[in-house]
Parts: sequence; structure tokens; C-alpha cells
Amino acid sequence: MTKPALTLYLAAPRGFCAGVDRAIKIVELALEKWGAPVYVRHEIVHNKFVVDELRDKGAVFVEELEECPEDRPVIFSAHGVPKSVPAAAEARQMVYVDATCPLVSKVHIEAQRHAEQGLQMIMIGHKGHPETIGTMGQLPDGEVLLVETPEDVANVQVRDPEQLAYVTQTTLSVDDTKGIVAALEARFPAIIGPHKEDICYATTNRQEAVKAVAPKSDAMLVVGAPNSSNSRRLVEVGSKAGCKYAQLVQRADNIDWRALEGISSIAITAGASAPELLVNEVIDAFRARYDVTVEVVETAVERVEFKVPRVLRQASTPA
Repeated sequence: MTKPALTLYLAAPRGFCAGVDRAIKIVELALEKWGAPVYVRHEIVHNKFVVDELRDKGAVFVEELEECPEDRPVIFSAHGVPKSVPAAAEARQMVYVDATCPLVSKVHIEAQRHAEQGLQMIMIGHKGHPETIGTMGQLPDGEVLLVETPEDVANVQVRDPEQLAYVTQTTLSVDDTKGIVAALEARFPAIIGPHKEDICYATTNRQEAVKAVAPKSDAMLVVGAPNSSNSRRLVEVGSKAGCKYAQLVQRADNIDWRALEGISSIAITAGASAPELLVNEVIDAFRARYDVTVEVVETAVERVEFKVPRVLRQASTPA
């Protein structure tokens, strides 16, 4: 039986960013240096496949530092942690490695700098997301106010409208954030923004690639985890860019084939914490059902690399 023809637009860049790459490497190098188990506070990155692979190698994932023994190393996730977490690790004399993405750390430093100048911070982000919790936890309670929508801006109660600055979560929708920033600047004309946009290069690049493939595709699949903020934003960006059916899938097993009946083109991309292996798995699933022609649509080339912390670049000292 002849397979129906399908054009598969493969968005580029997609998948792992430099911060995710570095975080995974940190766990692997820590296991090499100290042996198993190595504890990781929160999922190192938001992807079940990645977490399960590292767990198989000897990583133990916990939600809180209290769950970690004092005699084993602990790693903090790529999303960042409140200041109280490394302080608690030091108080317990634990060995810890901070895998916070350097672009998230940049936002932390920015918030600290503004606070030292007496400014109250407003953070644009998603309530409960580990990155938001980590950034807000850089300063004392009440010093960082969270807004998620332009409507929140209208209701936020500030100490002094003349003494404000804002930062953003690094994985937000670029277009949605513009609307919130406009609302902040309209209500608080004196508010100070970041020197350079906080939304990271990888988030922006992946969203731009989606805007290029979505309008010409009957459907779009984003490979990523349901708790991955940047992956969920890619689905939203695809829908807004004109793709009638945009869905998040963790693996090829999650594809709803009935919803895709009758399509002649599909766009595929992946969130920043999804490995390429899972993208290939999805492409193979389409090849099994369709006569697939793959077209790569590349909107940017990424050459960013982040070094791992020095402690993991040094050889272990013999016991």
C-alpha cells in the first residue's frame, strides 16, 4: 500500500541549549568524580527521559535539600535556587555544585544590583516555576513582586512607583512579555528594565524558528515535557503564528494519529531540554506511516557554550 506523502518541516534551532547541555554534563562529571549516588535538588532539567537516564547512572533526585545526606555531593538544577539553599548547604558543610544556567544567574545578579540601589523588583514570570522561585528568592520577602499578565500589572501594589525595576523569567514567550512590559512602562514610567533582554537567546531562537514553520504546516508537534515552560511557550507561539493544530508530545508514543488524519505537512521542533534522540524517534514514527520529505528550516545558528564549574574540571584528589 502506498504511503501518503508528507512534508516535514524541521525547525532549527531546536532542542538542547547551552545551559541544559552544561547542567547534564555537571551531573555526569559529578558522578565520574565522586561516584554514585550524587543528589540533585529538583529535576536537573525539565525532561523525564533525561532525568531517568541520569537516575540510571546513579543520580538521586529530591525536591528539598533536607532529603540529602551530608556526606554526599548535591547539585542544584539549571533553573536556579533561592539564596537560602546554598546557605543551608554551607551550614551543613555539604559539597554542592550549582548547575544554574549562566543566563539565569545573570538575572539573579541584575536583581541583586537593583536591590542594592534601593529599587523594588517586579518579576515577569510564572508562579510556582522553579526559575521564578529561585529568582524571587535572591532577595528578602516582599522585595520581588510577581506579575504574569498585563492585568496583574494594573493590580500590583508597589512601595514607591519611582523606585522600581523589572526582570523576567528566561523562558517566556517573547511576544507575550512585550505586552506585559508595555503595561509596566505605561503604569510606572520610571521603571528600569534589564540592560539586555532577560529572555534567553535559545528561547528567542526557538520561538523564531516556530514562527517560520508554523504558518506553512497543517500541524505542529513540540517535543518536550509538560512541566517545561519553554516547550509550552513553543506550542502557544505555533498556534498564534497560524498553525491550526499545535501539540506538546513527550515521546512518539504520545502522538494522536487520529487528530493528524488528512494532513500533508507537519512542523516538528523541540523544547530546550528535549534531546535530539526524541526528535528522531518522532520523525521515525512519521516515516513508518508516511512517505516523508524532510525540509530543515533554519532561522539562526547557535555556537554558545558554557563551561562547567572549576571543581568538576579538576582531577579528584586521592583519598
